[in-house]
Amino acid sequence: MTSYSINVIKILIAAVIISTSSVWVKTADVAPSVSGFYRMFIGGLLLLLICVINKYKLWQGWKNFFWLFLSAVFFAFDLYFWHRSIFYIGPGLATVLGNFQVFFMALAGYLFFKEKIGMAFIIGLLVTIAGLFILVGINWSELSSEYRTGVIYGILTALSYTGFMLSLRHVQSSKHTLKAFANLGIMSILCSLILYVHLIYIGQNITLSTVQSLLSLLILGIFCQVIGWVLITQSMPNLPASIVGVVLLLQPALSMLWDILFFDRPMGLIDFVGLSMVLIGVYLATLKKKIGK
Repeated sequence: MTSYSINVIKILIAAVIISTSSVWVKTADVAPSVSGFYRMFIGGLLLLLICVINKYKLWQGWKNFFWLFLSAVFFAFDLYFWHRSIFYIGPGLATVLGNFQVFFMALAGYLFFKEKIGMAFIIGLLVTIAGLFILVGINWSELSSEYRTGVIYGILTALSYTGFMLSLRHVQSSKHTLKAFANLGIMSILCSLILYVHLIYIGQNITLSTVQSLLSLLILGIFCQVIGWVLITQSMPNLPASIVGVVLLLQPALSMLWDILFFDRPMGLIDFVGLSMVLIGVYLATLKKKIGK
């Protein structure tokens, strides 16, 4: 198995793990920003603990810290805009717009990293996007002024997520950088601090009142923030930015699948067609590297 294949498998596994975030957020039954804070704080503490146990360096100079802080800022904005987009236009359209990061990732790869975008990638991207639209059942004719506001927030979510991915990719690609665990741990703690300041500003209580909330948030922090993002952080520098973006489109499709399995969401034939298109599109997009050889 080639190094490219191993990295593709890693990021696919990561996409599956992170796709369960919505399940744990829903079962936690707390305010969205609160779940975001605990996800980043718990995950960050665990990552830093792993670093201390393994005696990994936690400081690589101000330049490395700047890019980690920038990643944290972008991710905090991502959570902020995405939750508000959901409020205005619902989780379906908000998820699709947030995952438009694939366009921005591919554009950044073309403009800044001189990555070529082949026909397999273009076809895969079009099939994936079409499948996502079928999955969420968008009716464009019903867009109102509030929906337009939500659309703006959704686009800002995609831009913020792209900034986060590219910033983290830059850190991991540097010759003089920390271990993936250290970079992600520092970024997570910084992001949690940013979110905490925001929660204090709006007067949001972060006290957890049930054991279920605590368990759900622990799983969210450990699996989604630690295991999922470590796999992404390790594989991301070794894959084209465009490939990273389109593979991560699996997240909204799988999130819908978990909704069907665990929360009895009705699923019709058209929904299965959409899900199949997403999976086929992702596969076609990953062929880009192989066809180029």
